[in-house]
Amino acid sequence: MTAEGVENPPDLDPLEVVEWQDSIEAVIREYGEKRAHQLLYHTSQRAQELGAKVDVVSSPYQNTIPVDSQSGYPGDLALEKEIHKVNQWNAMMMVTKANKNFDGIGGHISTYASVSHLWEVGFNHFFKGKHGDGFGDHVYWQGHASPGIYARAFLEGRLSEEQLLSFRQETGGKGLSSYPHPRLMPTFWEYPTVSMGLGTLTAIHQARFNRYLSQRGLIEADDAHIWYTMGDGESDEPESLSSLSLAAREGLDNITIILNCNLQRLDGPVRGNAKIIQELEGRFRGAGWNVIKLIWGSSWDGLFARDDKGILSQRLENLVDGDEQRIFTADGETIRKDLFHSPEL
Repeated sequence: MTAEGVENPPDLDPLEVVEWQDSIEAVIREYGEKRAHQLLYHTSQRAQELGAKVDVVSSPYQNTIPVDSQSGYPGDLALEKEIHKVNQWNAMMMVTKANKNFDGIGGHISTYASVSHLWEVGFNHFFKGKHGDGFGDHVYWQGHASPGIYARAFLEGRLSEEQLLSFRQETGGKGLSSYPHPRLMPTFWEYPTVSMGLGTLTAIHQARFNRYLSQRGLIEADDAHIWYTMGDGESDEPESLSSLSLAAREGLDNITIILNCNLQRLDGPVRGNAKIIQELEGRFRGAGWNVIKLIWGSSWDGLFARDDKGILSQRLENLVDGDEQRIFTADGETIRKDLFHSPEL
C-alpha cells in the first residue's frame, strides 16, 4: 500500500530488484549500516527531486526484527502460557458475570485479549516494580483492558473473588472501577489513562520530568522507565500524538509507547479501507521516534521463509484492515479463498 492508499503495482522486473537488494547487502557487509543509510537517504532524496513520490516514513508490512536476529525466549514459555490462559479466562468471566447479574453494566473483553500477550511478557520480563526507595517503572495501561490487570492481581492474591464479582458496581469502595483511576482505587492504580488521549501527554511529560530528576542527581537514569499502551482508536484524539515531537526533540530514551492496533473503536467506525499500522508508523517516525513493528506471530515464520519472491508479503501489505480483520477471523476455507487466491500463493 502506498502513502496515497493505492496498491503497489506488479513488479515488471524482479531480477532488477534482486540486483539492487544484492548491492545494498554488499554495502552493509563491506562498509556497515551507516554507509548504507547514507546511500539510501541520498538516493531517495534525489528521486524526490526528480518528481518521484518516495514514502520514506513507512517500512514494509512485516516484523521489524527478522527471525534470525531474534534471541531465545528468556523465561519458561510453557508455564507463562498457562498463567496467560488463566488471566484471560478470569478477565472474560469477570465482565460476563457482571453483565449477567446487571444487564447492560458494560465492560470490555476483546481489548485485553488483544494486548494480553504483550502485557504478560512485560510483567514477567520488563516491568520493574517499586523497591525500597520507592522507585520503579511507571506503567500507563490501556484503560479498557483493565479486567486483565484485575485478573492478574487476583491470581497474585492482591484482589479477592468478592472484588472481582463487584466489577463496575457501586459497592462503597469494595468493588473494581471500570478504568484505571487512583481517585477511585488509590492503593491499586497510579495513573488515570482513559482520559480522551491525555495518557500519552502525561506519560511523555513523566518521562521528561524523570530526565530532569536524573540530571539533578536525584534518581539514577535507569531507575524508572515509562511504558504506555494506547489503542489505535485513541490515536485520533487530538492530545494523543500532540507531544511526540517534544519527546523526540529532547531525546527521551526512557519511554516506550506500545500501540495496540486491534482495529477497535468505541466512538466511531474503524477505518477499514486503510492500514492503521502503516499510518501510525509514519506519524511516529516522522516525529523522530524509533519504531519497532510486531505484526506476525511465529506461526507465520515458515510461510515467510518460503516467500522468496515476496509475493505473500506484498499481498498482506495490499490487504486493507477491514479485509484483514474479516479474513483472519474466518474459517480455513475463507482464508484459502480470499487470502491465498492466486496461483503464486
